[in-house]
Amino acid sequence: MRSITVELGERSYPIHIGSGLLQGIGERCQEAGFPLRSPLLVVSDSEVAPHFLPTVESSLQAQGYTVVSHIIPAGEASKSLAVYEEVITTAIQAGLDRSSAVLALGGGVVGDLAGFVAASYMRGIGFLQIPTTILAHDSSVGGKVAVNHPLAKNMIGAFYQPSMVLYDLDTLRTLPPRQISSGLAEVVKHGLILDRDFAYWCRDHAAELLELNVEALGYALERGCAIKAAVIGNDEREHGQRAILNLGHTIGHAIEAVGGYGVFLHGEAIAIGMAGSALLAAKLGKDKSIYEDTVSMLSALALPVRLPAQYGEDELMAAMMHDKKFKEGKMTFIVPDSIGSVSIVNDVQQSSVREVIAQLKKEESPW
Repeated sequence: MRSITVELGERSYPIHIGSGLLQGIGERCQEAGFPLRSPLLVVSDSEVAPHFLPTVESSLQAQGYTVVSHIIPAGEASKSLAVYEEVITTAIQAGLDRSSAVLALGGGVVGDLAGFVAASYMRGIGFLQIPTTILAHDSSVGGKVAVNHPLAKNMIGAFYQPSMVLYDLDTLRTLPPRQISSGLAEVVKHGLILDRDFAYWCRDHAAELLELNVEALGYALERGCAIKAAVIGNDEREHGQRAILNLGHTIGHAIEAVGGYGVFLHGEAIAIGMAGSALLAAKLGKDKSIYEDTVSMLSALALPVRLPAQYGEDELMAAMMHDKKFKEGKMTFIVPDSIGSVSIVNDVQQSSVREVIAQLKKEESPW
């Protein structure tokens, strides 16, 4: 088992990565300090629950916990206020108290939604992340929890750290190929922002990662989580450096919003956004090889780097105006300086962003 600690003083917590960890979730909850007298709420979704919920419930019950489960429909549409209210209702009816905890068993949607429930129920109760997707190696670490508004992704949320992240690699075996690639977008992103060698390692080992080779995947997830943990340890609430984790997200979130959170998977939209950020870097005078290498890395992981023609520039620009990174009429982008190094660039001209969007819709090389 690989273990990493997110260093946040009193709110520090471990990330455990390995195989067969679900069977010991009951003991882990006791380690996290969740008392047996208080009920636990497990939130999962309709795709994950049939595979793994019985194992989690059995382990918790064997340890002496009272367990109630709430299964949400799979997909981004469940990150809504309506579904949030349904989960809160379950928590109230089950008698969760201030010593109870919410366990998020699933991918990023489940983690974000369950985390927001934990953050807001009785003004905050225990929270444990059990990610079951590669993508969730990113979303389960760092304490960002939220639901979407129809006009903007993650607009309603909080910073709320889990007590523990338990990452059982065996759960990834049920993922379809498209979900695997989507998750690997956030893995390579961590290399693109802070670790040049790791970014190229992801490209060179793309076949092993796509095949879920245990050694390669274990290393990649450990390295990705470690990079994110280091950033969060220095800037928990995104007052400065943590913003670099948003590479590709300004354009990516707009793509998701315009598509109704159903056309592109999150990692796919972020991949297109990272290609766009690399194009923007070239417009700002950076070396064109940054774009070429970024595209080669994303393509090796079977990720999209082009935007379908039907995505209108006006719609995407309007969606970006609702982004939390849009302030006082100015656009902020995370722009690569080189592979493994990025800058936070404020006051990006909207005309430059429009040009990038137009170029992303073309099949030929931008040069």
